[in-house]
Order: sequence, then C-alpha cells, then structure tokens
Amino acid sequence: MNVKEFIKNSYLRPWDIIIIVLLTLSSFLPLVVFGIQNTAQEDATKQAILKVDGEVIKVFDLKEDGPTYTYKYEAADGDYNLIEVSGDKIRIVETNCGDQICVQRGWISKAGETPIACLPHNLFITVEASDGSEDGSLIY
Repeated sequence: MNVKEFIKNSYLRPWDIIIIVLLTLSSFLPLVVFGIQNTAQEDATKQAILKVDGEVIKVFDLKEDGPTYTYKYEAADGDYNLIEVSGDKIRIVETNCGDQICVQRGWISKAGETPIACLPHNLFITVEASDGSEDGSLIY
C-alpha cells in the first residue's frame, strides 16, 4: 500500500493534511519567540544591586569581560558579607552569619533570577537589566 492509497482509504482529506502540517509547525513558534527574547536579554547591560533593610548600598556593573574583585559590606553591629564580582556574575564568598545559606547559593548572573539573600543580615543582591525585560528593571 502506498501513500496515495492510504490517503484515499483513510478519512483524511487534503485540507486535513495541510492543517496538521501548519499546526505542527506553529507548535515550534514559542521556541523561536522565547529564543529571540533571550538573545535580546543577553545584549542588555546588567547591574547587581546590593540592598540592606531595603536601602540600596551599592550597585555593581556586570559585564562579560569585566574585572574580578571583592567588596566587603560591614554593618555597624559587626555583621559582614564578602561579595565577589567576576565579570557578569556575582556571589557572596564569606559571611559571619550562622547558616551560610547565602554562601551556598552560588553565582547569579541573569536579570530576574532568584536573588541572593542573607536573612540574618537582611541583605539582598538582585540582578536587573537595562532593557526593560522584567518588572522593575532599570531603563536608561
């Protein structure tokens, strides 16, 4: 049995085949759209924002070929966090809080990614993009 005989004996009509092909191709449309959005996000400038008690303490520029350096935040009561910036990513390397969850969190580098949080010190580090790709982003 060849293809023509199969189609002739089945309940499929020519327009049915066209509709099936169009639906199959359109199922890949979200993959293309989100792929384009992700490449646009990679081109945006990113900044990491260090906030303590809701107050912005420092803003770090995150660039892919940027330098690697550390920043030490010290509170008046002796709490400290050692923050490392390496190119386009940021993390907490060392802290004197008890649970060390913020150190175990590791690197963040994408806008909208779950922020680094040191709850005993009420310290948060978030990454924001300049292209408006997520809510509350920086727009120049």
